[in-house]
Amino acid sequence: MAGGEQGADQKRLMDGVYAFHRHIYDFTRKFYLIGRDLLIRELDVPRGGTVLEVGCGTARNLILTAKRFPDCRLYGFDISEAMLETARKSVAKHGLSDRITLAQGDAGAFDLQTLFGLAQVDRVFMSYTLSMIPPWVEAIELGAKALAPGGSLHIVDFGQYERLPGFAKRLHFKSLNDFHVFPRRELPAVLKRIAGEQGLSMEFRSLWRGYFWRASLIRPAG
Repeated sequence: MAGGEQGADQKRLMDGVYAFHRHIYDFTRKFYLIGRDLLIRELDVPRGGTVLEVGCGTARNLILTAKRFPDCRLYGFDISEAMLETARKSVAKHGLSDRITLAQGDAGAFDLQTLFGLAQVDRVFMSYTLSMIPPWVEAIELGAKALAPGGSLHIVDFGQYERLPGFAKRLHFKSLNDFHVFPRRELPAVLKRIAGEQGLSMEFRSLWRGYFWRASLIRPAG
C-alpha cells in the first residue's frame, strides 16, 4: 500500500477510535500510561530550545512540558483531527497558544519544514505512540533526523513484561490489541540500528519489571 493511502487509512481509524475516547482519554490513560512524566522530567530542554512531540494526542504532554520548561517553544502533530480538536481547546484553556503550535501530520512521513517551518529541533519525544502506529520504525528514523546537534529523541512505551507473570502479559496485551495498540518487541534492535546509521548514542531502560520501556537517542553536539 502506498504511504499516502496507508496514512489516510490510519487517520480514518484513529478518528473513529477517538471520536468519543478523546473526551475521557487523559483521565483513563493516567492509570496505565506509566512513565510519561518521567520522560518529561528528563527532557532537560535548553533555554530557548525547541521541542517536538510526535503523536501529541490531546496535548497533555506538551502542556506539562511547557510548564516545566517555560522558555521553550513546543510543536506537536497527530494524524487524528478529532484528537487535535481536543488538543487545541486544551492548549488555549491553559493560555499556551503562543508557545505550542499544533498540526495534522503522519508520523511515518512527516516533514518539519512543511509542518512548522523548522529545519531541526532540540528535543523530540514519542509517548506511547510507537505501539499505535504502523510506520513506527519510520517515525523513529524521521524523529532522529530532525535533531539539532546536541539534540535528543526520547521514547516511552509499553515494554514486553519481561519480569512479570505470563498471564499478566497475555491479558494486558489482549486488551491493548483490542484498541489497536501493539507493544514493539523489536524496539531495542531498531533503536540500535538507527543509532549506528545516524551516528547517535543510545540509552535504554526496562522499568517496572518490563511494564514500560524508556529509551533515548542522542546526537553529538559537535
